[in-house]
Amino acid sequence: MAIQDEEIPGVLFMCVHNAGRSQMAAGFLKHATENKVKVFSAGSKPGKELNPMAVEAMAEIGIDIAQNTPMIFDERLMKEVDIVITMGCGDACPILPGKSYQDWQLDDPADQKIEKVREIRDQIENKVRFLIEEIL
Repeated sequence: MAIQDEEIPGVLFMCVHNAGRSQMAAGFLKHATENKVKVFSAGSKPGKELNPMAVEAMAEIGIDIAQNTPMIFDERLMKEVDIVITMGCGDACPILPGKSYQDWQLDDPADQKIEKVREIRDQIENKVRFLIEEIL
């Protein structure tokens, strides 16, 4: 999917609680593309706060997501995005025409030890690298 130079693509990362996977993915994409991509994350049933292990795992590699807040998916958000990446939200994630969809099969970092969250973080980083190659 090639994007015109004058267009800034929008990417939405979605998971259920918007507290771990989608926040880490958004952090990686923002960090790596430096405003060349509009980056959003949301959840179908957002948690009250980010997963502290996800925040810690990202901080270990110099990406600060600590100030992020879980957000609920909003139909208005869909107008801003071209690509929707879902991560384990199944039928709760909306499918709208005219958008490109990818489903990333990743373990949920909720209630996991930091070692497992690091593995998930690294898997997300690899997927984000491929996504960047695809869209930029």
